[in-house]
Amino acid sequence: MSDVQAINNLVVQYKALKEEIHKVIIGQDEVVDQVLISIFSRGHSLLVGVPGLAKTLLVNTIAQTLGLDFNRIQFTPDLMPSDIIGSEILDESRNFKFIKGPLFSNVILADEINRTPPKTQAALLEAMQEKSITAAGTTYQLNKPFFVLATQNPIEQEGTYPLPEAQLDRFMFNIWVDYPSFEEEMAIVKATTSDENIQLKQILSGEEIVKYQELIRKIPVADNVLEYAVNLVSKTRYNNPKAPQITKDFISWGAGPRASQYLIVGAKCHAALNGKYSPDIEDVKAVAVPILRHRLVKNYRAEAEGYTMEKIIEALL
Repeated sequence: MSDVQAINNLVVQYKALKEEIHKVIIGQDEVVDQVLISIFSRGHSLLVGVPGLAKTLLVNTIAQTLGLDFNRIQFTPDLMPSDIIGSEILDESRNFKFIKGPLFSNVILADEINRTPPKTQAALLEAMQEKSITAAGTTYQLNKPFFVLATQNPIEQEGTYPLPEAQLDRFMFNIWVDYPSFEEEMAIVKATTSDENIQLKQILSGEEIVKYQELIRKIPVADNVLEYAVNLVSKTRYNNPKAPQITKDFISWGAGPRASQYLIVGAKCHAALNGKYSPDIEDVKAVAVPILRHRLVKNYRAEAEGYTMEKIIEALL
């Protein structure tokens, strides 16, 4: 099959995938799109939203429609690295045997990642980056595809361990999950307070996802699109000659090269899912906000003048 045919197939399956997901998830189109883009781009996502907005249900639904194994880890202050990666035990034959932890799955929901100490956060983030874990001197490869979706509650910060900016950078997207509209909430309440049992169909397999991930990496990018993405990231650094006045006034720390890489991979995926064979500048703009949102650090002046991160990024675009 040629790459063109493969992209056409991806578009068809992507539409079927979204239809299947929306049997369970009402609304949240942008959130679903961004989660799927990060999966096909081999990235990880951070979902930020108040409780009760179906973040867990969304991840579980996506895992079912993709035919992937799914594990949920509820992060708590007493969770240790061995609780998520696994540990060695002494079996009946008096030999040490490694028991794999919940990280050995395709889709991991790291619920309230900021509620666990840095030691356990580091174990998860190392697995995200290396796609492997090391226990007792032995390295174990994680399953493919491997995707972490972490959630954070923006309300309560007491007793939490906020992820440092360097670790936030490992997430491709920072996805904001907002309240549903009145009509959507009416539909949600109607659907969830009845006895209806929705059976989901599997649209893709793990092997197909890996092939599509490889296909997206092969998509060519024009030099002007590459230049636009790198320029955009350069403009977030206040000490850069290209930085506009809004960056100098309101940004104390800009995005690193990983942002440029994710902008291009995300643009390739966005283009492919919309039936295009090469991304353009509009595709870069489409993925810019969730990629840059958690990579820029506002200063006190931005806070005082009521500048949100979205408003600053829109101005840069």
